Amino acid sequence: MLKKELDQLYRNYNKKKYIHPDPLEYVHNYKTKKDREVAGLLAACFAYGRVNQILKTLSIIFDVMKSKPYNYIIKRDNDLIKKDFKDFKYRFANGYHLFKLLVNIKNVYKEYGSLESCFIKGYSKEDETILPALNFFSSKLSDETGHLIANPQKGSACKRSNLYLRWMVRNDEVDLGCWKSLSSEKLIIPLDTHMHKIGIILGFTTRKQANMKTAMEITKGFKKILPEDPVKYDFSLTRFGIRDELAIEHLKSFGMSFQVDRLKKLDNNI
Repeated sequence: MLKKELDQLYRNYNKKKYIHPDPLEYVHNYKTKKDREVAGLLAACFAYGRVNQILKTLSIIFDVMKSKPYNYIIKRDNDLIKKDFKDFKYRFANGYHLFKLLVNIKNVYKEYGSLESCFIKGYSKEDETILPALNFFSSKLSDETGHLIANPQKGSACKRSNLYLRWMVRNDEVDLGCWKSLSSEKLIIPLDTHMHKIGIILGFTTRKQANMKTAMEITKGFKKILPEDPVKYDFSLTRFGIRDELAIEHLKSFGMSFQVDRLKKLDNNI
């Protein structure tokens, strides 16, 4: 029964017109794989805080890079990149953190040829999820970047990294499917506060901390519904609470009254 409800949500809301206000909208502006790899990683790294500030920050970054973020990173001298963002500031991130992230991305391209190839270097088909590959990938990008690249080895849910992987691996009207070397079945749910609550009310977890263990438990719950694509419903579910016109109460129209009532009770207790 739950799968039927989730599939209806997916059909109704997993559409481009519902992307705004989501950092993913910037990634859709680019057409080549390398531009989307770069733009997607930057958009995901800054996907925290108030959404209007996220979009404003990304606009500043991409305006500097013009229409070719990949060419900007590869061809621009490091000293000039550092100068371009010397006055940059977004919450805990400053210009040096962003500069180092861009240089780390450049170094990955020089060593591996693409961000996908770097990720695959740490991946094995025997792995249950992409977590081991994410450990490797993060280690190549995180040097002196502050908190912009989460460290999976510290138990972080790595919501932004898993969001990026959803964008790159899955392929539908919303997600871009740039990476062909990975299967959606290995992805981990991008766990934020909203998805944590949903995981609890659906009975996928009882854990109170939104960490990697919780993300894995919720992913396993969705895998029981759709083993080949456990993060399929992430976008459509998270529209409720992000878009002004989509309140949690609207989920009741999809036969999810019980879940909505439980979510309200949960909100009142945290």
